[in-house]
Amino acid sequence: MIKFNFIFDKTNKSLSFKKKILKKFKNYPIKYADCIIVAGGDGFMLQTLKKNYQYNKPFYGINCGTYGFLMNKSDNKNLLIKIKKSKKITINPIIIRAVNKNNKIIRLIAVNEISLFRQSKQTASIEVKVNSKVISKKLIGDGILVSTPAGSTAYNYSANGPILSLNSGKLAVTAISPFRPRRWSGKIISNKSVVKIKNLNPQKRPLALVADNIEKRNIKNLNVKNFKKIKIVLLYDRSANLNNKIKKEQRKK
Repeated sequence: MIKFNFIFDKTNKSLSFKKKILKKFKNYPIKYADCIIVAGGDGFMLQTLKKNYQYNKPFYGINCGTYGFLMNKSDNKNLLIKIKKSKKITINPIIIRAVNKNNKIIRLIAVNEISLFRQSKQTASIEVKVNSKVISKKLIGDGILVSTPAGSTAYNYSANGPILSLNSGKLAVTAISPFRPRRWSGKIISNKSVVKIKNLNPQKRPLALVADNIEKRNIKNLNVKNFKKIKIVLLYDRSANLNNKIKKEQRKK
């Protein structure tokens, strides 16, 4: 029998689901479980993935939030059968090495995207490199983001970035409200590349870094790259797996 570890958000919907599901299944400690069931929304799922990926267990998300793009439908019927028949999707996060104004090194990972925002009324002034090639000498605007395929339908798409297929082997570098150059929207790059972003004026134009849902302020520069050493396995109902959801978003106009 499959052993489940359940992790619940603290919303009313998640707690209501908790009462129902724990009447049917035992909640095993995470290290003894075969699968981690996450009940919540996309934000809670991202938080849980980054907190527990080191256990090398597959994650099955149940939507108790709003949109739930990373999740399965909120339904506790036939859960065991659904898990057994589920489709496995393996994703890699991106790893960030940033330096703040005090020269402190900050290391983070992100499943969806990292974004670098202006943190004052002053617009951001940024240099962007891919490996050693400068792709934007001086980007002026609200900021920039780097997105994985899994996160490309989220904030990246809202910022007019491309939707990437999970097996594309790509990352999206997308400008956020660019003022100069006006027509520079970003670039699709290989996930073997390293993105290097430099704040050209950290004293006058401070920048905040957000990695999924973690924020760090006063960033001077950072490097971003795909982190293949971490493999996160997500389980999806075959009728609505993450690949199909992304393809559906790509077809929308």
